[in-house]
Amino acid sequence: MTRVVLHDAALADGTSDSLRTGISLAIEDGQISWIRPNDAADTTGAEVVDAGGATIVPAMVDCHSHLTMQGGSHWIARGDDPPGVLRQVARDNAKRLAQAGILWARDVGAPMHDGVPLSVGVREELKGKPGAPYIRVAGTWIGKTGYPAMWVTVDGPKLKEAAIAQLDLGTDLVKLYMDAPGGVKDSPFEVAHVRAAVQAVHARGARVAAHSGYLAGARVAAEAGVDSIEHGMELDDDICATMKRNGVTLVSTLSVFASWETFARTTTIDRFTAAEGRERIAKRKEGAYASIAAARRAGVVIATGSDFGGGSVRAGHLAWEVELLVDAGLEPHEALASATRNGGALYGVEHAGHLDEGQPADLVLVHGDPLSDPRALWRVWAVYQRGVRVA
Repeated sequence: MTRVVLHDAALADGTSDSLRTGISLAIEDGQISWIRPNDAADTTGAEVVDAGGATIVPAMVDCHSHLTMQGGSHWIARGDDPPGVLRQVARDNAKRLAQAGILWARDVGAPMHDGVPLSVGVREELKGKPGAPYIRVAGTWIGKTGYPAMWVTVDGPKLKEAAIAQLDLGTDLVKLYMDAPGGVKDSPFEVAHVRAAVQAVHARGARVAAHSGYLAGARVAAEAGVDSIEHGMELDDDICATMKRNGVTLVSTLSVFASWETFARTTTIDRFTAAEGRERIAKRKEGAYASIAAARRAGVVIATGSDFGGGSVRAGHLAWEVELLVDAGLEPHEALASATRNGGALYGVEHAGHLDEGQPADLVLVHGDPLSDPRALWRVWAVYQRGVRVA
């Protein structure tokens, strides 16, 4: 394979608040062979790409996605579309991810068809395809009895059995829904039942993601030692201390609220346009931002996801989440780390979200400086996957 040198770029990898400038990066045999100052760069025999004015960042990791669903203001109804339609949505969403510089996606919920989560087939179809993101899937949602038929619903004593059944269907991780049906704010499951499920899943080498919109469910999930709390719309200092102690990652999805706010202007749906609905969204948003602050104070690792498809956001909009994390109080380099290396650690691949010599060349060039302006992550110029330009 021809050696490629990205010449005279800047570089930001989420480890520092200082932008490195005057940098060249060499790609050879699909890997980053070296990262050097321009004056030490050997371009002999290489294809030189003039990267002047661009910043090299790691390819991003969307830790909360729903590939089979299209998002938008009718996102819930779209989950009932025919399986063939949902599979095509997943193909289209995968393309959008790669074009946006998102090369890893953690699918945390998909409808079932013929007893198997659609996401398992999506993963197998896209595996190894150039320009398709790397995908790990959680199968379908596991919630307490009383949720829709498209879910797996159980009571606490059967939670472990349901979690293992998802792994037996070929999923990479398990998604627990830690909100009770009917808007009840109590935890749907007890610590002992969740902990038993977590231990059983961990014994199989897999991980557990837990949706949480309310304090009680978050407290149980943190105490039970799940791998991640998704959304975390209500977290207090005690819960965050437990998360830190038990190594629980917070996956933020702040762009959901920003998306809903746009629907107040672009739709005629009462839950978004009526004063009561707008007030409810504002209150939930305030709680989610406070949760980010509490997690940061406690030293909880924060990864991030767009919740595209399953939460109204569209695929490829993870940069929005990075912007909002900065609004919530993270430094720009911390927000970049949330969308790259922190997400990669939760995803479970050592090099995901990193820029290191000797590792696969999964990287993105953006126009601007994401350490001073996180909106630069929207301005994707080039995407390299294992050293091959795919966008």
